[in-house]
Amino acid sequence: MSDDRHPLCQGPDPRPTAPVFDVPEGAIDCHAHVFGPNEKYPFSPKRGYTPPEASLETFLELHNSLGGIDRAVLTQPSVYGTDNSCMLDACDQMRGKFMAIAAVDADVTDKELESLHDRRVRGIRVNMVDKGGMPFEDINAVKSFTERIKDFGWHLEVLIHVNEFEDLRATMNAMAVPVSVGHLGYMKTSNPIDNPGFQDFLNLVRDGNCWVKLSGSYRITTEEEPPYSDVIPYAQEIIKANEDRIIWGTDWPHPWVFGHMPNDGALMNQLADWVPDPKIRRKILVDNPKMLFGFSD
Repeated sequence: MSDDRHPLCQGPDPRPTAPVFDVPEGAIDCHAHVFGPNEKYPFSPKRGYTPPEASLETFLELHNSLGGIDRAVLTQPSVYGTDNSCMLDACDQMRGKFMAIAAVDADVTDKELESLHDRRVRGIRVNMVDKGGMPFEDINAVKSFTERIKDFGWHLEVLIHVNEFEDLRATMNAMAVPVSVGHLGYMKTSNPIDNPGFQDFLNLVRDGNCWVKLSGSYRITTEEEPPYSDVIPYAQEIIKANEDRIIWGTDWPHPWVFGHMPNDGALMNQLADWVPDPKIRRKILVDNPKMLFGFSD
């Protein structure tokens, strides 16, 4: 149900093109969502948008179009709050080919955390950008909570604008678990590369306890359509900071995108510009996510 408080998003391009480079066997899409059916999985009243249905079956068709990707990590979207049912049910169907990043609050029990782990959750997400995505009182409460997930081998995924987050490096390095930052740090390219917050972010990545998702480039570009050439230097600086801590994701079905909806093939083709070396691309698409999420061969 959409209204002025929860505007309806457009859906993804239904005709994804094939990428221009050979996708390595075992590639992992590390950031995507599934939505619906709405009758079974109701949205949170605290959400900031209303996505159209995006089924597991359509997501798998996308992966076939993108060169045969057969593994993925689903990330809990803010529109479901801390009800992870839709995502977990999709993971259950994939029998080990999917992992998940859940959203929980401080009241979650140890038994519930154990159940989430059994259903292939490998981290928690704290979305400090979108409505409904921050179930903790503040970042200090998040820090305390990371002590509870440390023994599971999980990590903390944060959605933040790195240029607006004070003491980013010190705060994230103080977490009890590794940290993953979404959407290339979520800083608009209208900000210069020497922006102090972005430079602090790069130093955090160099420290080795922070992973970065190459996802959602359309969220930081100032250009209307791919290939979003203005993103290239920012992506390359992030990769150069620590190529062993970089992963990639489609961000399908691209919720909360206005204007031109980019084709998923065009989005994946950005990797050819950002990472010309196929050996490093393989590291980003296969080796690094295997390490972070614990996928087996």
